[in-house]
Amino acid sequence: MDKLIVNDLDVKDKKVLMRVDFNVPIKDGVVGDDNRIVAAIPTIKWVTDNGGKAILFSHLGRIKSEADKPGLSLRPVAEKLAKLINKPVTFVPVNEGPQLEEAIAQLQDGQILLAENTRYQDVVDGEQVKRESGNDPKLGAYWASLGDMFVNDAFGTAHRSHASNVGIATAMEQEHKPVAAGFLMEKEIKFLGNAVDHPKHPFVAILGGAKVSDKIGVIDNLLEKADKIIIGGGMTYTFYAAKGIGIGNSLVENDKIAVAKEILQKGGDKIVLPVDSVIADKFDNDANPEVVDGSIPNGMMALDIGPKSIQLFERVLADAKTVVWNGPMGVFEMPKFAEGTLSIGRFLGTLDDATTIVGGGDSTAAVKQLGVADKLTHISTGGGASLEYLEGKTLPGIACISNK
Repeated sequence: MDKLIVNDLDVKDKKVLMRVDFNVPIKDGVVGDDNRIVAAIPTIKWVTDNGGKAILFSHLGRIKSEADKPGLSLRPVAEKLAKLINKPVTFVPVNEGPQLEEAIAQLQDGQILLAENTRYQDVVDGEQVKRESGNDPKLGAYWASLGDMFVNDAFGTAHRSHASNVGIATAMEQEHKPVAAGFLMEKEIKFLGNAVDHPKHPFVAILGGAKVSDKIGVIDNLLEKADKIIIGGGMTYTFYAAKGIGIGNSLVENDKIAVAKEILQKGGDKIVLPVDSVIADKFDNDANPEVVDGSIPNGMMALDIGPKSIQLFERVLADAKTVVWNGPMGVFEMPKFAEGTLSIGRFLGTLDDATTIVGGGDSTAAVKQLGVADKLTHISTGGGASLEYLEGKTLPGIACISNK
């Protein structure tokens, strides 16, 4: 790739500002899934092992009022990072002002500092001002003034233009200071970029989730590149409606039926829809599931793909050389309606000769639950960012990184 990477920099004795993605679940002051913290460690270690001072910024959740702040502090993340990296992490409970500046001034080479949640800047003195998420240039310039260079390793926010990514990068560029990608960002760009722009064929995309509207741009972009596009999840039934197949009480976007028709006409046999469904009379794991082919009876709703669909999808995937999967095949959070999603994840783990890329919360959760994550080529850390990348959009968090 033609972007500057962290290992292109001379970080020794330098204050290296790093945007990481520590937007992780925290309950009762304890970090749940630490995958995003673990994913940032290679870049942090490289900076500190090479004599740089690592100054970390991240957001956590959404801050809409002062009452949100105590429960969304990054302090538990600092404690978790220290355990994972086996090294002290200085946590500063603010992200602006003398306390932060003094803590940075005291940092020694090889040490790590984590500033408080950048989205604390979205509410100031009780008012919602969105200095961070609105990319306030003064805030970006202030943060940039605290360091000698900037490393963006937060792919999960690459589709957002915030003060802590684009704002810092813009101010750094104006000062002729380097802006580089971290190793995680490099990996995301490499795998997703190659999948979209230079895939090995056959290239199969698997798109699930509830809404066609979330995936229209992705389908349009991938129709030009993929050999097959497998459709699953709730959006299946908008395509069923477009084909005149009965959908019962299944999820449907009535205002997208015409769009679904256009996609089917344009895609032809590239589009692969489920042929059977697991249905129930209510949206509840306690409902009694049954399997039907084709049309969904009135009063019933489809909540997962059926066994014939799983077999069909596996046949389509069997000789694939590149697979990108985003979104579940059914209501994955309900065990009775999770088998479609789990089966796809299980099968992808058997494709030894293919590049397999998974992005999106439920599909990522499925491969982890199955224990096949290490058999896949790449699991993206950014659901929204990976979707926009697959759509062919320019992501501001990537565009702002310096070229080599």
